[in-house]
Amino acid sequence: MRPSLRLGRIAGVPIGLHYSWLIIAALITVSLAAHFRLTSPDWSPALVWACGVITALLFFATLTAHELAHALVARARGVPVRSITLFALGGVAQLEKEADSASTEFLIAIAGPIASVAIGVGGMGAAGAMGWTPEGGSPGPMAAILGWLGSINVMLAIFNLIPGYPLDGGRVLRATLWGLWGDADRATRSAARIGQVVAIVFIAAGLLQFARGAGIGGLWLAFIGWFLLEAARSSRTEAAISQMLRGIRAADVMTRDCEVVHPAVNLEGFVSLLVHSGRRCFMVGHGDDIVGLITPHDVRAIDRSAWPTVRVQDAMRPLASLSTVDPETPVTDALRIMSRDDVNQLPVMHHGQLAGMLSRGHILRLLQTRQELHV
Repeated sequence: MRPSLRLGRIAGVPIGLHYSWLIIAALITVSLAAHFRLTSPDWSPALVWACGVITALLFFATLTAHELAHALVARARGVPVRSITLFALGGVAQLEKEADSASTEFLIAIAGPIASVAIGVGGMGAAGAMGWTPEGGSPGPMAAILGWLGSINVMLAIFNLIPGYPLDGGRVLRATLWGLWGDADRATRSAARIGQVVAIVFIAAGLLQFARGAGIGGLWLAFIGWFLLEAARSSRTEAAISQMLRGIRAADVMTRDCEVVHPAVNLEGFVSLLVHSGRRCFMVGHGDDIVGLITPHDVRAIDRSAWPTVRVQDAMRPLASLSTVDPETPVTDALRIMSRDDVNQLPVMHHGQLAGMLSRGHILRLLQTRQELHV
């Protein structure tokens, strides 16, 4: 879930928006305007829409606070945080790696719901002091905004504690099973299976509500269920892959015969070499002195008419800008780095020298072989 728009940093954590956020933000604003028009018929249209926009923005601020709670606890427990991204179904704190213990996983998972409960209770308490009640009425704009924010955050906390992995409740369940069994992969598979069951219940309930006339609300519940079902399936697959790759290092899978192209070669000559070799990437350098990496993706970024004059060193990615791994790095960690950086290969460095190249293709072929042999 990569951000389409970066907003800045909070407590050192980059905050971004996925494009899908814009759609749901508009829908929530319209829904809130309808809500305030119904609960406060004496408000002017301008006030209704102003409160709708302000409440929607504050709601997404509370979602950010929920994810920031996850992120700050993760960082305090030694798990680096890459960013927080808000998207159609809420938000996600992107961690650089998995928690290394069940207790860390539990604390990270429970931090978000705790933050939502604190925001919810605080919001409803402040709104109550201004005359707002859950049953309705026509309080002032500030009371109405705080009351809605408070109640929705309590509901958000309850929803997130449903034991459907990868919801927070599912992660709490995974952490609990991990602590009981001492096996993270087994706990993930079990939590993901339960998550699939919960997702199917959501889909069925949503479709049933839609059939009974609930309209878009039923379809929305079914969509959330579908999203959870796919996420749970993905988590089960990831756990299975992690188990198959356990104990395998980068040195076991990497290729050592990396072809090196001279930095002064023009792109036209390099493309000719590329299409005849079948390789997806080349190192750039003089013999053992490697200075960068070039792939078809880097070549495509250059206009074809410029290929005769642009040199490889002008189109390459410098080695200093690339993530690298050492020969002892677990392959599972290397895969996470590839996913994080959206790359298909990583240089394997040993004492400052290129030892080989590790790619998704190498890992995929290994998985296929192990699956065929049932090992």
